[in-house]
Amino acid sequence: MGTSLPTPVRLALSAYGLCWKAATPLLRLNHRLRDGWDQRTLSGGLPAPAHLWIQAASGGEAYLAREVLKELRPPKGETLRVLVTTNTAQGFETLERAADEIHKKRAGIAIQPWYFPFDAPEAMDRMVAHVAPRAVLILETEIWPGFLNACRRHGAPVLLANGRMTTKSLAGYMAWPGLFRALAPQRVMAVSETDARRFGTLFGRERIWVMPNIKFDRMATARPMARKDNPLRDLIPQRANFVVFGSVRKQEIAPVTRLAAGLMRERTSAILGLFPRHMHHLPLWEKAMDGAGLNWTPRSRLTGAASPGTVILWDTFGELVPAYGLAKAAFVGGSLAPLGGQNFLEPLTCGVTPVTGPHWTNFAWVGREIVESGPAVEVADDREGLAALIRLLDAPPAKKTVAAQAAAYIRDRRGGAKSVAKQVAQFLNND
Repeated sequence: MGTSLPTPVRLALSAYGLCWKAATPLLRLNHRLRDGWDQRTLSGGLPAPAHLWIQAASGGEAYLAREVLKELRPPKGETLRVLVTTNTAQGFETLERAADEIHKKRAGIAIQPWYFPFDAPEAMDRMVAHVAPRAVLILETEIWPGFLNACRRHGAPVLLANGRMTTKSLAGYMAWPGLFRALAPQRVMAVSETDARRFGTLFGRERIWVMPNIKFDRMATARPMARKDNPLRDLIPQRANFVVFGSVRKQEIAPVTRLAAGLMRERTSAILGLFPRHMHHLPLWEKAMDGAGLNWTPRSRLTGAASPGTVILWDTFGELVPAYGLAKAAFVGGSLAPLGGQNFLEPLTCGVTPVTGPHWTNFAWVGREIVESGPAVEVADDREGLAALIRLLDAPPAKKTVAAQAAAYIRDRRGGAKSVAKQVAQFLNND
């Protein structure tokens, strides 16, 4: 059992618990929380006890959990029981697929996906007491006071791995540094020195390590898709000047629209695939395309090959990577406004040189070498972006060359999942 907490921290947790009691009935109205409601509230029972509890907030973290699970090695002759929780339906589906995949390939590991309970301290205490984990792994930045306190009370050591923290998040946590310092994980493995300094400010530098980002492990097998295998091949003519604008955001509608209009003006036969990051903002993009006088059509209405000079407004999910596979050039959104950027490793692994704006702090873990050594192009604004896209359209680098550069870059930065699995094993063996 953990040591007693200072009185101010205990009072803060009590107030936190009252907030959860008041908020939980209202959360029932949120349609995104209806999936797994019985598990989130523990009203439908409890999961089986487990040696290890992994918390993966959503779909992205669930993929990271999959990489760690692949590296775990159960004790000889024993079954390693793992509870893997998530906050979202997408994360739950990803964890179910990962569990099925690993169960088919590996003996000695039993994985149970579950929805992460609401962080009410009493409910979390009940959950942790029942599961009785020997170790807890939190992926990225899931700092839940009720959960951390329950782990502390029941002697379950916590490892926060693949840790990232923005200055904004740190400022929020520093509103009550004593609370988070008292509930700190036993160890934090951050993905960069910058993130490590921020975690160190919050939790104390003595417990912080730096590790390779597990996302490099996840992308290690990514390769360009042959056209014959691409599900979008009938929509994009083989020799078309096809450009993808990936994961563009509402806050950058003005510069992205200027970029799109400039591209279609300079290369009238081009086909542009515009992928909004959030589908509920599609009406805003429709209005912007109309305002710029662009010829556009929704992806859902395409029944055959797109005509030259068309902007395809992508209103279907799950097709961004195949679209990158057919593109000659790509712009990656979230980067022309201070939004942190989006994943520009995806087009690279498809053999396409990505153009990104200057705001990609959320992907600083990739390293500036990706720009300085040439595989990706950073531009200051939409004017520079247009010039870069035109250059790439007129002289696109060979896809095999770009993909090989990406593979070499990723290969040199792998190993995050193994390092986390090794630390988990140490935690499990020290009970």
